[in-house]
Amino acid sequence: MNLTTDEQQHAPATSADPWHALRVHTPARIALGRSGASLPTRELLAFGIAHAQARDAVHASLDIAALRADLATFGLPIVEVRSAAANRAAYLARPDWGRRLDAASAAALKPMTPPPDLLLVIADGLSATAAQRHALPLLRETLPRLQGLQIGPLVIATQARVALADAVAIALGARLVVSLIGERPGLSAPDSLGAYITWAPQPGTTDAQRNCLSNIRPEGLGYDTAATQLAALIRASLTAGISGVALGFGEATPPQLPIS
Repeated sequence: MNLTTDEQQHAPATSADPWHALRVHTPARIALGRSGASLPTRELLAFGIAHAQARDAVHASLDIAALRADLATFGLPIVEVRSAAANRAAYLARPDWGRRLDAASAAALKPMTPPPDLLLVIADGLSATAAQRHALPLLRETLPRLQGLQIGPLVIATQARVALADAVAIALGARLVVSLIGERPGLSAPDSLGAYITWAPQPGTTDAQRNCLSNIRPEGLGYDTAATQLAALIRASLTAGISGVALGFGEATPPQLPIS
């Protein structure tokens, strides 16, 4: 619809935001400007697109065949497990089901001899898009930093919450488990990957007993920096025999962690 000359003269002008220069430093929604008492149309449309991308990420499915093919390049065994949530609707409605293995997965997992030092679980979580995009490049950077450790099979977990990795580690007898999982999408980050490190997981392990690296992706915590921090946390946890808020780096003297 074209505005008349009179309407154009009385239409509110779009005013710039004085913080606009800061937008080059962050994808966060700052310095959007104003159009009268409202947002400019372009920002309103951008918000709608971001919201749709976040919803799509929550409901996306992991392409297991493609992920298996990618992970095979590391030469480690690959295992697939599912949670007790039979589908995405159940997963979203019942978070507790996403923390438990389904019967078939639980029956297929047997204790390993010798027990692995480390188990790596790649999980869809709340953004399969994140796991699909970022788990492989993160592992490419991380695995060379873990030489000398006994690493168990790479585990692909679907309909998974963070604590599902605990159940897998308990079943296989791993000393420490890392869950690489898609995080809850934000309106500027629908594909953020999280890494949760847990020493000697048990039923009822709390978040305070885990260490977490968040927002792993090229636009956030880059792969190289994340791999350096992840490897340092893994070695520190294995040396100290703890993880979470109790982990003090002075006990293990890992490499200095970069500030992100």
